[in-house]
Amino acid sequence: MRKPIAVFLLLLLLTPVAWSQDGFKDVQKQVVEFTLKNGLKFIVLPRHDAPVVSFHTYVDVGAVNESRGITGLAHIFEHLAFKGTTVIGTKDYRKEKIALEELDKVWTAWREEQDKGQRADSSKLSRLKAEFEKKQDACAKLVENNEFGQAIEQNGGVGLNATTGADATQYFFSLPSNKLELWFSLESSRFIDPVLRDFYKEKDVVMEERRLRTESNPQGKLIEEFLSVAFKAHPYKDPVVGHMSDLQGITKAEAAAFYKKNYVPSNMSIAVVGDVKVNEVKRLAETYFGRIPAAPKPEPVRTIEPPQNNERRVVLKEQSQRIFLMGFKKGSINSPDNATYGVISDILSSGRTSRMYRSLVRDKKLAIAAFGFSGFPGNKYPNMFLFFAVPAQGKTNEECQTAIEEEIEKLKKEFVSDEDLKAVKTRARANLIRSLSSNPGMAGQLNFYQIQTGNWRSLFSRLDDINAVNAEDVKRVANEVFVNTNRTIGMIEPVN
Repeated sequence: MRKPIAVFLLLLLLTPVAWSQDGFKDVQKQVVEFTLKNGLKFIVLPRHDAPVVSFHTYVDVGAVNESRGITGLAHIFEHLAFKGTTVIGTKDYRKEKIALEELDKVWTAWREEQDKGQRADSSKLSRLKAEFEKKQDACAKLVENNEFGQAIEQNGGVGLNATTGADATQYFFSLPSNKLELWFSLESSRFIDPVLRDFYKEKDVVMEERRLRTESNPQGKLIEEFLSVAFKAHPYKDPVVGHMSDLQGITKAEAAAFYKKNYVPSNMSIAVVGDVKVNEVKRLAETYFGRIPAAPKPEPVRTIEPPQNNERRVVLKEQSQRIFLMGFKKGSINSPDNATYGVISDILSSGRTSRMYRSLVRDKKLAIAAFGFSGFPGNKYPNMFLFFAVPAQGKTNEECQTAIEEEIEKLKKEFVSDEDLKAVKTRARANLIRSLSSNPGMAGQLNFYQIQTGNWRSLFSRLDDINAVNAEDVKRVANEVFVNTNRTIGMIEPVN
């Protein structure tokens, strides 16, 4: 990409949008939504401040939608979505298709022999491994590496990326507004005509991520163990990156089936924010995304986490500094008390004036970091309010726990002051303005609330919800949620 274009676009994308007193209402009036016949939802917000447009594709599938044996597959498919189509990313797809089929056959034979364990024939394993590597090299020679990304960068695109979480998979980037049709062509093609090339290489990449972020990372290891203890039934207990044995065994056929089931129009929402004409967006949406066949939206997760009636605890011994976690079960983003959870999080953790920072870090010097937040590890289903602390040198996890419990007791026994509530509500408005001040931020937020709550307007009505929270609500929710029998504690203790 030519640097001047990239820098110019980046500056335009980060240019704040001016907000009047009635700015939020004005924005809502400008948003246009429409749904294609196949069920794909589009949310469009024209902004003509700069000749750029941001695109955000939100797929309502994450780690919670996986099943036993295929954990980590949502993340793997996110990687594969950048590998191209039968046209993009290949030098000769006819030859490549044959080579990929041969590669799959060898991998299947190799995997079947590995699954025999101690009964496996070592010489056969060596032969199949060598044959697999040879076939994989042959496939690689037929690939145009990163052709999808290069097409975007060469046309002035910025911010090309994707994320996979517990609840969703998201794809996003921005382009000059005169490249609108290019986005429709590229984005629709990778969901209409994906080729799962480099499948085994990307599995290796994800397995290496797991090694680095979890198996070799004490904090990552603690979080994985903590969730596995906190949730007995709900798939929030499983790591987004997946379990290693699942990653090793996932087949290309399983990846294709996962795509076919979940990457359907009724399970997706697309936000387009920037210098566009709505009628042109509609025309291009029909032309390109209207080609995707309609299919039923997958059923939501059926499993409901049973009530927790006893404290749960996990302690890891690691070559690491101490870390303390304490989580309490709570409702989802659609809970009537969701705004109150947010208010409590702000009171406890918003900056250097927050209660936890003042108490644990500044005054008592028990921790170098301490905060509490709502929505862990996801928001769509009932989740956790998590407290986190890193004890200072010479201080213990137990000391941090006691100090956090003191702050919780204040919320349970004392009414939050009107001044504190006013400050929270002022920050909520400021935070919303900041999150919407760029095209990418606005696109992401519109999609998040559309899928998570069923209506993008919830993005704006949440301010009203926060403004309606009073001191009695905070005290009531603290007493209902922050109960010892409803908590899970996790900590790292250094190896002696």
